[in-house]
Amino acid sequence: MPITVGHDTSKTRKTLSAGAQTIDYYSIPAATAAGLGDFSKLPAALKVVLENMLRFEDGKTVTVDDIKAFAQWGAQGGKNPREIAYRPARVLLQDFTGVPAVVDLAAMRDAIISLGGDAEKINPLNPVDLVIDHSVMIDEFGNPRAFQMNVDREYERNMERYTFLKWGQKAFNNFRVVPPGTGICHQVNLEYLAQTVWTDTDQNGAEVAYPDTLVGTDSHTTMVNGAAVLGWGVGGIEAEAAMLGQPISMLIPEVIGFELTGTMMEGTTGTDLVLKVVELLRAKGVVGKFVEFYGEGLDRLPLADRATIANMAPEYGATCGFFPIDAETLRYLRNTGRDEDRVVLVEAYAKENGFWRDADYAPIYTDTLHLDMGTIVPAISGPKRPQDFVALTDGQTAFRKEMEETFKRPMGKEVAVAGEEYTMESGKVVIASITSCTNTSNPYVMIGAGLVARKAAALGLNRKPWVKTSLAPGSQVVSAYLEAAGLQDDLDSIGFNLVGYGCTTCIGNSGPLQKEISEAIAEGDLVATSVLSGNRNFEGRISPDVRANYLASPPLVVAYALAGTLDINLATDAIGQDQNGNDVFLKDIWPSSQEVAELVERTVTREAFLTKYADVFKGDEKWQGVSTTDSKVYDWPVSSTYVQNPPYFQGMGQEPGTISNIENASVLAILGDMITTDHISPAGSFKDTTPAGQYLIERQVPVREFNSYGSRRGNHEVMMRGTFANIRIKNEMLDGVEGGYTKGPNGEQASIYDAAMTHQEAGTPLVIFGGEQYGAGSSRDWAAKGTALLGVKAVIAESFERIHRSNLVGMGVIPFEFTGGDTRKSLGLTGDEKVSISGLDTIQPLQEVTCTITMADRTSKQITLKCRIDTAIEIEYIEHGGVLHYVLRNLAKAA
Repeated sequence: MPITVGHDTSKTRKTLSAGAQTIDYYSIPAATAAGLGDFSKLPAALKVVLENMLRFEDGKTVTVDDIKAFAQWGAQGGKNPREIAYRPARVLLQDFTGVPAVVDLAAMRDAIISLGGDAEKINPLNPVDLVIDHSVMIDEFGNPRAFQMNVDREYERNMERYTFLKWGQKAFNNFRVVPPGTGICHQVNLEYLAQTVWTDTDQNGAEVAYPDTLVGTDSHTTMVNGAAVLGWGVGGIEAEAAMLGQPISMLIPEVIGFELTGTMMEGTTGTDLVLKVVELLRAKGVVGKFVEFYGEGLDRLPLADRATIANMAPEYGATCGFFPIDAETLRYLRNTGRDEDRVVLVEAYAKENGFWRDADYAPIYTDTLHLDMGTIVPAISGPKRPQDFVALTDGQTAFRKEMEETFKRPMGKEVAVAGEEYTMESGKVVIASITSCTNTSNPYVMIGAGLVARKAAALGLNRKPWVKTSLAPGSQVVSAYLEAAGLQDDLDSIGFNLVGYGCTTCIGNSGPLQKEISEAIAEGDLVATSVLSGNRNFEGRISPDVRANYLASPPLVVAYALAGTLDINLATDAIGQDQNGNDVFLKDIWPSSQEVAELVERTVTREAFLTKYADVFKGDEKWQGVSTTDSKVYDWPVSSTYVQNPPYFQGMGQEPGTISNIENASVLAILGDMITTDHISPAGSFKDTTPAGQYLIERQVPVREFNSYGSRRGNHEVMMRGTFANIRIKNEMLDGVEGGYTKGPNGEQASIYDAAMTHQEAGTPLVIFGGEQYGAGSSRDWAAKGTALLGVKAVIAESFERIHRSNLVGMGVIPFEFTGGDTRKSLGLTGDEKVSISGLDTIQPLQEVTCTITMADRTSKQITLKCRIDTAIEIEYIEHGGVLHYVLRNLAKAA
């Protein structure tokens, strides 16, 4: 489908020669020559957005003043928060967040027909790729049959979802599905889908080159910024709007420059570097901002390490962490199998249009910070947040301190495991997983892990028997080079067998622990630990049996599996004994940088990428055997517990409503700081005693077939019952109670779902209070969808993370921030209050409004809130009941 660009002004549209190619492009230097402003010192990340303005300037959605605002940004020292309309080139989905997006599109086809429109109007206008990567679960591990058995169980559990997705691939234009067992969406994106410079024909049939850009329904979409592709995570709601041609409303961001200098020391990895970067940027405060990396250190930073740093942008809070195009970008594109014509175009375009980083690259930044990579030391992060950096030398001390201060218990509680020759105690590692897009995309740390395994096996070391080990590479290319190096056999020998290709432990798909171990943990109330090469370690995320979770490089994951405990100083303590009874230390099995580099050079080849991605959309025999219909509308199975027609569009009229003041709302929850979307959105496994479990039991679904919340994101009935049901969430309305509970209307403790339904039946609106960084973490659209379906009209917090704030607005829930030093604590809230908010009927972006809080004794307080409806278009979204309602009504009228 041709792209539609703005006016062909001839002032900025030029022709570029790249090898044998001649292609049109929109020139930033030409915009300067045309008198639109001096853009020469803009950071490359911001030039990508500027080019978007040049290409789509139409005098309406994008104006000449929008373009000039970028010159003012530079003149004002990197600040000009003007609202702009940005259009990414494409959209990336994964199946957990992608299934509800496709469910919504299918529901919109039904809805547009009821509004008198044409179902074919509901079609992605931009290219959309959905990668099925979140559904594999580690049921089997530590043996040669683990991979096939996990794949078989994956299809057993998810056939309804896969049938639905295959229908979507047939029914919708511009929509492709990468089948299960291929890899993680971000690694597939980095290694295959991304082009750095995109090309397409415009509405006049001319070929146009422009920066490759995207949004994705997974927060780690940012990984591809390592290859100079501007992308970030959005909620499924925002992604659906982008698919349907709706521009993303955003403010011109501030750009923080992060200068990297020096050289990494022997024994350190890209993971150690990114954990320090996360710590520094969290302390700096970069929420809602772009971060761009620059400096001479980039000359010695492989693209794999850049991708690791870019991947964890959500963990340091930035919209993205961008690396400009340079010689390393070109080397990576060639090595991963991109066409030579594309590589030549990327270089020519970058140099011609001002995107190229060389020794003279010195843009203006809003602010800067600096890191000498020579100061990086081996490290882990945990036990609850990615920014909780722990140098390896401090590991034992840090863990003991956490035991005493965070977990409120001493070390050493022991419980015997029935039928085994060991005891369980706090601090023991029960999960060691090489997993996630963050590190499995990086051959340096993956080869390093294999070499640690090889050296350990040669000395007779093995994983401790209580450790559940797993290897879930981000793509089949990883297996190709591990096998080519002979390292997969070494990993197998100590229990790191292949369990599947996809997101596993890092999203809670760690599978069950051995029954005796799980029971011992519960009996002793132990703090069991996990070590994973992932990006998230929030409470309740990894396993219901594990309280302390630590992020580490793949080689350190192997080392901790051998040691079997976090209560160890890997810098000085022995991790085990060899076959002769001699102590073995980490330094004895740690490979040199030269060993790793030589194996990477020999085994990570262009041919491997070309071979593994040759039939990326074909899938295995199981995928090819999934049958579906050719219908343009979906025939919703009444009995399905995976996919149901959602209620969002039912009964909606042709015209939008108005924004009403909130009157006498009850409080559903009072939550603390850093409440993540993992706390809010249903994630991981759940028990039969939960509202979601009871719903499935009532429909004769056995507990063994519950699967995970993520796999059931296409069923709103399951998901709304799991909203705010995280086992570690603490509602401050209740004293010391963990889990998804609140005070019901009668004052008694009840599940949040049951209380919310009782309030809905009475017609009572609901509000939620929160602390700082409300909604941090993954771009889970169900964190907003579930909130809306529970009847919550407003969330009042000290601050919001970017994606969740946007998602709340997209679902018609209004976010508010405290002002004047007020907080939930300073106000002494208990949850027995009634809340009214006025001024919403005349609301403007970022307006301050009055909130009246009536206490249980009928006294009242008036406070001022800042309404976080940030832009004018977001006001329209709220009036319509959400962004999809806005798009749907407009499409119905256009039909």
